[in-house]
Amino acid sequence: MTVSRRVFMQQLGLGALQLGVVSALPAALRAEPLRSIQLPRSTPEAQGVASSGILRFVEAIEAGKLNVHSLMVVRHGKVVAEGWWAPYAPTLRHTLYSLSKSFTSTAVGLAVGEGRLKVTDKVISFFPDDLPATVSPNLAAMRVKDLLTMSTGHEKDTTARLRESSTWVKSFLSLPVEKEPGSLFVYNSGATYMLSAIVQKLTGQTVLQYLTPRLFRPLGIEGADWEQDPSGINTGGWGLRLKTEDIAKFGQLYLQKGMWNGKRLISENWIADATRFEVQSAGGSRPKAENDWLQGYGYQFWRCRHNAYRGDGAYGQYCIVVPEQDLVIAMTSETGNMQAILDEVWTHILPAATTAGPDARTELKQKLASLRLPVAEGSAESPLAEKISGKSFRFDTNELQAESISLAFSGKTCQVTWKDKEGAHPVAVGLGSWKEGTTNLSTEPLKLASGKIPGETTTRIAASGAWKDADTFEMTWRFNETAHYENVTCRFKGDTVEVSFLRSISILTNTKDTRPVLTGKLV
Repeated sequence: MTVSRRVFMQQLGLGALQLGVVSALPAALRAEPLRSIQLPRSTPEAQGVASSGILRFVEAIEAGKLNVHSLMVVRHGKVVAEGWWAPYAPTLRHTLYSLSKSFTSTAVGLAVGEGRLKVTDKVISFFPDDLPATVSPNLAAMRVKDLLTMSTGHEKDTTARLRESSTWVKSFLSLPVEKEPGSLFVYNSGATYMLSAIVQKLTGQTVLQYLTPRLFRPLGIEGADWEQDPSGINTGGWGLRLKTEDIAKFGQLYLQKGMWNGKRLISENWIADATRFEVQSAGGSRPKAENDWLQGYGYQFWRCRHNAYRGDGAYGQYCIVVPEQDLVIAMTSETGNMQAILDEVWTHILPAATTAGPDARTELKQKLASLRLPVAEGSAESPLAEKISGKSFRFDTNELQAESISLAFSGKTCQVTWKDKEGAHPVAVGLGSWKEGTTNLSTEPLKLASGKIPGETTTRIAASGAWKDADTFEMTWRFNETAHYENVTCRFKGDTVEVSFLRSISILTNTKDTRPVLTGKLV
């Protein structure tokens, strides 16, 4: 992942995840309920994979502190290894960032298969009421294919400009198109948004609604949600949340060239077009032979070394398909070095599928069952805990509109209550462990999301805390259906507390968290 892409995603934040509702579907498609479908399970050696190679991969990413949250390896259609680093879990969704793009591309492919459009159609033909007064020759020439291949002719990503507007389609069409469409690859999430808008324009359904009966229901994918723009259009280029196994199923469907349980879901021709080299891509800092961002780009899929391809998302969300080895690898993470994770895949997992190694099934099984991200380091006890437990500290007036905080210690748990203009927001914090639960904590300032999912009043969270010294209590709050976490530090002195915050993205990008330190006085 390039630095510019990472910085852009930091500026973008998580956005407002909006829950799409399946509606306006034919009755036959609505009638069949969603049902969970698992991929079959096996052992590595039974499918010709050396368990020792997968074990070495896990050890390598942990040694490199690459902060992987989940891993699933599928060979010959069977899951041979799977693991989640607690507090992440197989039942939890994960924010996919730009891995969402591959699903938007699939929606376009399905619409093409239904005869609703062609990739040679001009973009402006779908939005006659949103065009600028003067349509430039380059804008007029832009095709659906140019959106798919990130070669719209824009010299930079359009997304930041879209988010400044309340009408994203009109904003996209108003921007200068400096180059001839098809001539230049520029990573452009706004282009993917326009694909989503086209699907919705043609079908009357969001991409999420459109995909549900055609893709998600057949694959047994439940609980997907997707961010929307102010007009109710799924963002397309980011904002989808799925479980790790859902990602693996998607990759397996592509590996099987669109076939699933004997039924064709996606055209084989579309699979071939979407995953082949269409345009020379850009990114990374290494020579092409060592760089998975320079292997080419298809229809919202990246080409990889080893004749593989992938969908991927910022901070390390992966759906890697290796056709020559009949192999799919799904991962979620929060890393600042996406290439490093791919390097470890090629160094350890790929050879494990081609070369026999020591039988490490027992060690691998034990390792995968014991995965855990580090809890807050320090002591579970402090003489101060009893003195402040349950007492409230009221903040001075602050730009975050935070009002007070209290910490109540009991056994191995600290119950934190954060109050702001929206009310009281509880967070249960484990001492020396992860305490999992939900909170009605506002999306700001302690979450990256700037909005809420309609109808959802609570957020999944896992928290751990410890005393760094006798007067300093530090917590990690993981919003474990996202890639991210917060470090929240309370420093006590007399009858005051100072509360400071540090986002995980600030740690990854080595940037300052701009939120103020809050000062509270004992009530």
